[in-house]
Amino acid sequence: MQLLQAPSLSNITLLSTTSSLNRGFLSPKKSFDISTVNCSISSQRHEGFVRLLRSQSISSTVTTRAASVKADASIVSIGTAENDVLAVLSQIIDPDFGTDIVSCGFVKDLHINETLGEVSFRLELTTPACPIKDMFEQKANEVVAMLPWVKKVNVTMSAQPARPVFEGQLPIGLQTISNIVAVSSCKGGVGKSTVAVNLAYTLAGMGARVGIFDADVYGPSLPTMVSPENCLLEMNPEKRSIIPTEYLGVKLVSFGFAGQGRAIMRGPMVSGVINQLLTTSEWGELDYLVIDMPPGTGDIQLTLCQVVPLTAAVVVTTPQKLAFIDVAKGVRMFSKLKVPCVAVVENMSHFDADGKRYYPFGRGSGSQVVQQFGIPHLFDLPIRPTLSASGDSGMPEVVADPQGEVARTFQELGVCVVQQCAKIRQQVSTAVTYDKSIKAIRVKVPDSDEEFFLHPATVRRNDQSAQSIDEWTGEQKLQYTDIPEDIEPEDIWPMGNYAVSITWPDGFIQIAPYDQLQTMERLVHVCKPAPAQIINMAKQ
Repeated sequence: MQLLQAPSLSNITLLSTTSSLNRGFLSPKKSFDISTVNCSISSQRHEGFVRLLRSQSISSTVTTRAASVKADASIVSIGTAENDVLAVLSQIIDPDFGTDIVSCGFVKDLHINETLGEVSFRLELTTPACPIKDMFEQKANEVVAMLPWVKKVNVTMSAQPARPVFEGQLPIGLQTISNIVAVSSCKGGVGKSTVAVNLAYTLAGMGARVGIFDADVYGPSLPTMVSPENCLLEMNPEKRSIIPTEYLGVKLVSFGFAGQGRAIMRGPMVSGVINQLLTTSEWGELDYLVIDMPPGTGDIQLTLCQVVPLTAAVVVTTPQKLAFIDVAKGVRMFSKLKVPCVAVVENMSHFDADGKRYYPFGRGSGSQVVQQFGIPHLFDLPIRPTLSASGDSGMPEVVADPQGEVARTFQELGVCVVQQCAKIRQQVSTAVTYDKSIKAIRVKVPDSDEEFFLHPATVRRNDQSAQSIDEWTGEQKLQYTDIPEDIEPEDIWPMGNYAVSITWPDGFIQIAPYDQLQTMERLVHVCKPAPAQIINMAKQ
């Protein structure tokens, strides 16, 4: 990657955008001076490079040195052996992120014995269910072994600890779950529970730690579809928490395991029961929690979407037009709640007989969802008696027949879910960041190619909370002069897929939705650091 050089700019111009959110409270000037800034807006990859140059030593992460070597080996002098290893490893590209594994931060604990020609390191992937982990391991062995001075390579594989992207905003029971995936149909009888259970066991078969939450209190399906030895949930008397039951290594929670059968109660009580079952269960460390959503788009579904930070949703439908109408409502609900739908499963799509393929319920519902709402992936499940029978027998189809056609389809769905969740986590975690080198907040909203920079004082002055604006009169309580020009955020954390939480030096915590950030005045004509500045940052 070539380093671009640009003249120093002592003046940064603000590009104004109009919005009612701003309330005319942005900077009264068209531009203002920040003499310390000498950086330019660049690609996401270069931003990663600048951040990596300022990271920690190679024992904890080796991405700094790899980025430096790739950018310009003459800028920073680093051990030749380490340079060689990191340079060849940077040739391996993660197809999901479109970035090499060194810049992704996958390479850890690099140790080199030049005398013996031995190299050892660890590849820490985002999930143990990574579908190409074997390829990463094989390729890493190959490229390092090709170095002329290397005689032995030792590569170990691991996965990042299970943790949510926005752990500070979660109930205790959900704080060690990496991804929460909702399986929804908004229409009963389309096979949603079948898809949820088989998807969960597919992910478990890929090496992930998985749990299933049956959110249907009126008609729980999980007790019929799996057959754990202990069919009752237990209570931890000390913590007053729920201990999930297990079947084939997957943790299970359902109102059907509470010994109450099916619920007979009103909506508000049901929402409370679901909230309690979900948030007080001792899920432990999970890579994926699959939620079998109940039909509809009412109070229960909204409660789940608001209480739980859903990573993604999988939509289940059947070929009928009536199913499409209901599914469309669900997709719109997820869209409003900023939950990305990553796949559509069209169940009971066809069957084969006498060498021909028949479509008894018509065709096009699934593809119509994909085309109309831009959901990227479509999977067809055939009409199979074994698929229905396995659900009734208490053993999921992917467990009963792991080599069958249905299992292969679920394997493809599992790979899709793993890849899409990884992309979403990456986008959310890097959507809003603070770059100290240019004293600006960088914004790249998920599913958008646009990247822009904001002055921290502008963001702070545009807070829309009750502490800044009178909710009754709309009067601006926070004055322009109350916020110093040189204010810097102390911390920025994602909040779901729609906003970030920004902590400021005065202790104030600002919730900044992506939609609001996109309406603020932006920094333009920003230049990147000169090579001399990069060298200084690398030495720090």
